Amino acid sequence: MNLLPKTAFALMLMGSTAGADPAGVREMTLDAPHHGRSLTGALYYPSAGGGNAETYAENPVFEGVAVLKDAKMAEGKRPLVLLSHGMGGHIRSLGWLSTALAERGAIVVAVNHPNSTWGDLDLGAGLKHWTRAQDMRLALDTVLADPDLRARIDPLQIMAAGFSYGGWTALSLGGLNGNHAGYVAHCEAYGAASSHCADLLRGNAGLTEVPEAQWNADYHDPRITSVFAMDPGLIWGITAEDSAGLVGDITLMSLGEGESRLLATDFDIAGLPTVVPQADVIRIAPAAHFSVLPLCKPQGAAILKEENDDPVCTDPEGTDRAAVHAQIIAAMLGKLGL
Repeated sequence: MNLLPKTAFALMLMGSTAGADPAGVREMTLDAPHHGRSLTGALYYPSAGGGNAETYAENPVFEGVAVLKDAKMAEGKRPLVLLSHGMGGHIRSLGWLSTALAERGAIVVAVNHPNSTWGDLDLGAGLKHWTRAQDMRLALDTVLADPDLRARIDPLQIMAAGFSYGGWTALSLGGLNGNHAGYVAHCEAYGAASSHCADLLRGNAGLTEVPEAQWNADYHDPRITSVFAMDPGLIWGITAEDSAGLVGDITLMSLGEGESRLLATDFDIAGLPTVVPQADVIRIAPAAHFSVLPLCKPQGAAILKEENDDPVCTDPEGTDRAAVHAQIIAAMLGKLGL
C-alpha cells in the first residue's frame, strides 16, 4: 500500500474531523488474576453530550488533547480498537491516537500493561509477552460483558492495534506465534546494537530464562478481525509456521528509513513481510520510532536532555510529527471504514 503524500493525508484528516466533538473518556480498573493485581485503562468513544471538559495526557514535555471525561456515548454500532502501548509506555502516550479515532466514530480500549508501563517497569517480568495479550483479552471480555457497550460494538470489526511492544501484542492477538530461539539468536547476533537486547543486557534480564513453550504458544483471540501493528517488537526469527494462524487483515507500519529506523523493530531486515505475505505494508518517512509519541512542547527536548532521558522529542530532519500522526490516524480510519 502506498500512502498519499503526508500533506495530503494531513489535509484529508483535518477536513474530516473539523467540528467533531471531543472524545469521551472513561477510566477503567480491572482485576487481573494473571498478574495477581489490578490494572488500569481507559475507554475512548464518540461523545454525545455531558461530561467534563479536560486536557488529557498533557505534561511539561508533551502536548495534551481535549476530551470530555465521562461524557455520554453516542448511539450506533461501531468498530472496536484494542490499543496496546510500547515497553515503558502508557495509555496516555497514545492518547492522541485513541481520542482521534474516537472522535471519528470508533470505540477504543487501552490498558496499562503491568510490568511494562511507565512507572511500573520490570524488564524480566515484562518479557512474559503473553500476559499483555491476556490483558487485552480481559479488557475485551469486560466491555463485551457490559450490555450497553456490547450493543454499540460491531463484532465484525474488532481491531487489535499497537505500537512497538504493543505492536507485537496486537500481532499475537491476531494469531502470530512467538519464536523464542529466533529472538535469542537475534540478541546474540546484534547485542547492544538492538535496543531491546541492550536494555535486557543493562537490566540483567535473562531472555533465555523465559519459558520457551509459553513464549511460542498461540495467544490468538478469534474475535479479532484485523491487526494494525506500528513498528512491532519481538519480530525477529519468525517463520512461516509461526504465522500460519494469523488473521488475514494485517497492516504493518514502519517508521523511518535507513539509520533512523530502529533495528529492534525493523521488520524488513527481520524478514517479517516475507512470512506474512497478506500484510498491507505502510512506510512513513522521514520519521523515527518515537515519532509515534505525542507532540512535544517547545521546551520538551531541553527538559529531556536536562533529565538525561531518551531524546524522544528529537525527530529526523524534515519530520513533521503532526503530519506523521495524521498519516497514522488516516490509515487506521481507512482500515476501520470510518
